[in-house]
Amino acid sequence: MSYKIVGDSCTDLTVELKKEGYIELVPLSMQVGKETVLDDAGFDQKNFLKMMAECSDCPKSSCPSPEAYMKAFEGADEVFVVTLSAKLSGSYNSAEVAKQLYLEQFPNKKIEIIDSKSASIGQTLIAMKIREEKEGGAIFEKAAERVRNFRDNMKTKFVLENLDNLRKNGRLSNIKAMFCNVLNVKPVMCAQDGLIEKLDQARGMVKALQKMAKYIEEDVKDASKRILAISHCNNPERAVFVRDEIMKRVPFKSAIIADTAGISSLYANDGGIIVAY
Repeated sequence: MSYKIVGDSCTDLTVELKKEGYIELVPLSMQVGKETVLDDAGFDQKNFLKMMAECSDCPKSSCPSPEAYMKAFEGADEVFVVTLSAKLSGSYNSAEVAKQLYLEQFPNKKIEIIDSKSASIGQTLIAMKIREEKEGGAIFEKAAERVRNFRDNMKTKFVLENLDNLRKNGRLSNIKAMFCNVLNVKPVMCAQDGLIEKLDQARGMVKALQKMAKYIEEDVKDASKRILAISHCNNPERAVFVRDEIMKRVPFKSAIIADTAGISSLYANDGGIIVAY
């Protein structure tokens, strides 16, 4: 049976994954002042970051409509959908509504909606796992089970220059966001059951990234069987630094690096680094 993998546009793809084209993205949208920006293939990161820097209003995001998801369901017998954490976005709920509506018309279709409990490059790893399972011959139900198990054992950590957009959009408390603005302290953050938690902090970005690498060294399991995935917002040199810092400590099977698209750029902001494994 034919299958396809769908992700919301917070799924950050490497150059290679974009060329391979096996992950179809459903765009979210961003509001910066009076301007609406669609998070699709035409997204211009540098211009978007400039818009945010020049706008006094907090940028906001909107999830895809059920209709947009239903359109993406077309063209295959089996559909796997990977969304932003349901506790951070309405994207998952929109996909679930789309599934219910679509199955009323096409009851023989198989659709699995997977809450990543993560974001950005974490969603990418889950999409890659789906392909691994399906290309390995797993039936729909078994593939879904294995992917959920992978999701439950996946970890996501990040260090950002600025947490203001996360705070102002209700993803953080005011206390957590203060750390970025006091004495150049950078928090080391993580995803915990789909929510954002603070792990630690350090003075300056380099020390914070090194501290994140140390946490990864301590909590990773079966590293030789795992892919280290990194996304960065407009700072490839920093992403390479993080990759090298981690890989010299931990023998991951391989590493991939992606630049952030629209939604991840909105929340990670210029210079942000996100790691999943």
